[in-house]
Amino acid sequence: MYIHQSGIDTSTPFGKMMFQMCGVFAEFERGMIRERVISGQNRAKSQGKHIGRPTNLNEGLTHSIKYMKEQGVGIRKIAKELKVGVGTVYKVLDEVA
Repeated sequence: MYIHQSGIDTSTPFGKMMFQMCGVFAEFERGMIRERVISGQNRAKSQGKHIGRPTNLNEGLTHSIKYMKEQGVGIRKIAKELKVGVGTVYKVLDEVA
């Protein structure tokens, strides 16, 4: 295989070595980016900022989930009718238990 943009022929030993070196540096760079992102998130959390999407879970929705479960409605049906995720239903019911 020949990588035209970089001029690397991976069928030769030197080409294989160069290709692997590119992979090593790419993996290193990815690791550095990951560390910076995590450190930024930790800094934001320490400053009291919320990470992630805002929740649409409110008191009325929580009450509805609990009531429907008491009436014997299934988890998936609750989620579908209230337009929330199954995980959200489980999260509310775990808080009750």
